[in-house]
Formats: sequence, structure tokens, C-alpha cells
Amino acid sequence: MPLALWALTISAFAIGTTEFVIVGLIPTIAEQLAITLPSAGMLVSIYALGVAVGAPILTALTGKLPRKHLLMGLMALFTLGNLVAWQAPNYETLVIARLLTGLAHGVFFSVGSTIATSLVSKEKAASAIAIMFGGLTVALVTGVPLGTLIGQHFGWRESFLAVSMLGVIALIGSMLLVPRNIAQPPATSLLQQARVLTNPRLLLIYAITALGYGGVFTAFTFLAPMMQSLAGFSPSAVSIILLGYGIAVAIGNIWGGKLADRRGAVPALTIIFAALAILLAVFQFTANTHYLALATVIIMGIFAFANVPGLQVYVVQKAEHYAPGAVDVASGLNIAAFNIGIALGSTVGGTIVQHYGLAQTPWVGAVIVFIALLLVRLSGLLDKPRAVMAAE
Repeated sequence: MPLALWALTISAFAIGTTEFVIVGLIPTIAEQLAITLPSAGMLVSIYALGVAVGAPILTALTGKLPRKHLLMGLMALFTLGNLVAWQAPNYETLVIARLLTGLAHGVFFSVGSTIATSLVSKEKAASAIAIMFGGLTVALVTGVPLGTLIGQHFGWRESFLAVSMLGVIALIGSMLLVPRNIAQPPATSLLQQARVLTNPRLLLIYAITALGYGGVFTAFTFLAPMMQSLAGFSPSAVSIILLGYGIAVAIGNIWGGKLADRRGAVPALTIIFAALAILLAVFQFTANTHYLALATVIIMGIFAFANVPGLQVYVVQKAEHYAPGAVDVASGLNIAAFNIGIALGSTVGGTIVQHYGLAQTPWVGAVIVFIALLLVRLSGLLDKPRAVMAAE
């Protein structure tokens, strides 16, 4: 694999760290900025909305820019956003910083897959994408708990300073390693994206993605304060719990991909969403019990992101049939749907925390995931007539 690919992986690692590290820092930020937990939780929603807007709109607007220059510009914007967060004197400035980094995230993953595949031969394309997205998984396993640990010992601002340093390394890596002559794909217009969004079958999958992730993030956004206030763990123990959660996510991501390959997208998603709904419901009763809460969270980590491969494969399969000229657009919009779900879940979770308390977030998340499960079954039923026709 070319060295340029590792520059993309480092960028993905930095971006993944800044997206999820906020989860471990919410109690610290709330205390130091004298804001409520729901207000701190909104920083997750704002970032996710930046991604959701950045992915389709800014990707279309920057379609004609040279890929290397665009990549460097995105990492510069990412680094700037984290430096603003490091120096943020108040909550409002931190909101602006999170929005800036979210915009960079959205465009990066929209164009990153195209850049990764252009660096290798056709038969290595899938491996190249897997290596780049591996940066996100590594971020969950190492970057997030380390960032949380830094925030707890030195202050949350220093966590963003550390991430901005990763951004500088990624920027330098892109500058030195990414070639200038990357193939320029045809620019995707907003009109093409709008056409994808008018297809009911693709919209159904986007709804599944948004609700599936929304349910998880209703509880996950407030995981750190729940493990401290309800389960009785110390702040330092929470960073270790996040490490264990990240390892479980990495295992679940690989398992989820193999399950989708072996059983098909709809059966795999049915199993994963059913397990998630049950585990969130169980967490409602175990959150107040020290080690039962820990066991539930770790097991939940295996299923929390295991749906990603199945959802991406499913949307590509349906796009190949319903929007054959815009498969990349359809796939990119599913990334936006993931982040709309994160924004939805963290906002709903914040509202629940504000009015009913931390302890009520798991069952609400379970209900949202259960709705996603029902939509998966509906989508599977809609697939059957076409499968019968193909067999005949």
C-alpha cells in the first residue's frame, strides 16, 4: 500500500478522535464552563450537523478543486477548528469550533474513499478503503480514551490541543506523501444528490441509518456521566471503560461486516438492531449497578457500530438498482444520515436528561432502535417481490 494512504489514515484517526472524544469530556466541560449536561451534550449534535451539511453540500461545491489541495485545506480547517476549541473562552466559541471541525469531517470522508481507491490498483480498492476507515476504529480504541484521560488530568482544552497536533501531522503527511496527479472524478451536483433523495427506497434506508444511530447516541452521548453518577465509577475509570468500549466496537465492526457478507444485509441488520434494542433496555436496569453496568456497556459496544458495514452495503445495493448513475452520492448521503442520527440522538438524550434525568436515556434509545428494526423488516419485505421476479 502506498505511503499516501497512511496520510489518509492518520487524518481519519485525528477526525475520529475529535468526533468521539467529546463523549468522555462532557462532565468536565459542563463543570468548567458552568453549563448543564444537556448543553454540553449539544456539542455532539452540532458536530454531527456540521458533518451532515458538509458531506453533501460542500462536497458538491468543492468538486472541481484538485484533490491534494482540497485534502490539505480540509486538514487545515480541521486543525483550526480544534485550536479554536483549545482557546475557547466560552460555550458559544466552542460551538463554532465544533461546527468548523464537523464541516471538515463531512467533506473528508466524502472524498477520502475516492482518493484512497485512486492510489491503488482495482483489486486493492476495498483494502485501501478499509485501511483508511481503520483510522476511525483506532481512534475509538486509543484516541478517545487517551483524549479523555488528558482532559481529566490537564483540562478539556488540552485534549483539543492534542487533537490539533494530530491535525498538523496529518496536514504535513498529506503535503509530503499525497501525489499531485490524483484523478479528478466528475463533480457531483446538488441536483444529482436531490434526485437520490427523492427515491423512497433509499430514503427508507437513510431513515434506518438515522434512527439506528439516533437510538444508540441517545444513551452513548451521556455514557461518561452515567458511569460516574449512576454506576459509581471514578472519572479515571471512565477513560478505561471507553478503552474497553472502543475495543468492543473494533471487534463488532469486523464481525458485523462478516455477518452481512454471510447472511445478507437485512438479516444481519435485523440481528444487530434487535440485540441493540434489548441491550439498551437491559441497561435501563443495570446502569445503577457497578459491574453489571460495565458488562452491559462492553457487550453493547460489540453491536453499537456493527451495523455500519451492513448499512453501507445495503444502500449501495439499492442505489445500483434505483440510482445507478449516483451510487457514490447515495453512499455519501448515508454518511450524512449517520450523523443526522447522532445529532438526533444526542439532542433527544439531552432533552431526556434535562427533564427526566440521566437514568431515563437507555429505554428511550431502545424504543428508537426498535423503530429502526421495524423499518429494516419493512425494507426486507419490499425487497421480496423483486427477488421473486428475479428468480422467475
